[in-house]
Amino acid sequence: MTVLTALKAKAGNGNGAGLARNWLSPLNLHWAGVGLLVLVNAYLLAQMALLWHAQSNYDAEAMAQQKVELKTAEIAALPLRGLDDKVAMATGEADRFYRDRLPGSDSEMLAELGTLTNRAGVRFTGAQYVQTPVLAGSAGALMEERIDARLSGDYRPLVQFINSLERDKMFFVINGVTLTGQQTGTVNLRLRLTTYLRGGGPQEPMGAGSAPPALEGGPR
Repeated sequence: MTVLTALKAKAGNGNGAGLARNWLSPLNLHWAGVGLLVLVNAYLLAQMALLWHAQSNYDAEAMAQQKVELKTAEIAALPLRGLDDKVAMATGEADRFYRDRLPGSDSEMLAELGTLTNRAGVRFTGAQYVQTPVLAGSAGALMEERIDARLSGDYRPLVQFINSLERDKMFFVINGVTLTGQQTGTVNLRLRLTTYLRGGGPQEPMGAGSAPPALEGGPR
């Protein structure tokens, strides 16, 4: 019995060793290597697919962002289109304004004030003048002329004179109006206004109470 058991055990050990040798055969190891390579390739392909998908999403977002930036740039550039023509037009308009609406000298400005005053039928009683250079040394140099004038007359003609100043072809800016007196009878008017002389050069100084030539002696 003991010998039989020993023989069976020996036979069993022989079968286990044979099975182990079968699993470790070159063919089985080859197939195991092939399977491992397949798994590694599958993993790499999955990673590549994930990276490609992420890259595609990034490209789409980058493209959308570039389109937004391009559209924004186009909108910002709209005011600049035809800028040369706009500058030339603005320059021409400024030149016409200088030529047609700004006096070239004190005498021209005073003559216009005299015409308006006589037309309204009011009396010039005096004025003060202050000159200040504007944009000196440039092509658009001007001489600012501030006038503090005093006039008298009936209420309605004085109002008409103010209206005529505002609508006159020569450029006048009314800075302040002070009326003293009643609406019937003689009213005193203090008028502060500004105009600009072309060229910006020095003008002949005028006395504080000097009147426009057309105003001397009162309205005609």
